[in-house]
Amino acid sequence: MTIEVTLDLMIAKRKISGKELAAKVGITEQNLSLLRTGKVKGVRFATLNTICEVLDCQPGDILVHTAATSD
Repeated sequence: MTIEVTLDLMIAKRKISGKELAAKVGITEQNLSLLRTGKVKGVRFATLNTICEVLDCQPGDILVHTAATSD
């Protein structure tokens, strides 16, 4: 099982730039970029909460659980 980050979709839907989102959330653009690409091992609930407040969404709108596929 994996968690996929779909933050880019919500950013596009809300028509906000990554730079603007990073500033409103209080994180660096680099950290936002790492989050958007799923290259982070975790995210603070406070950061997730602020992202959701700024984008007016739920955590499930930007984090999706997918089942692992077997070959």
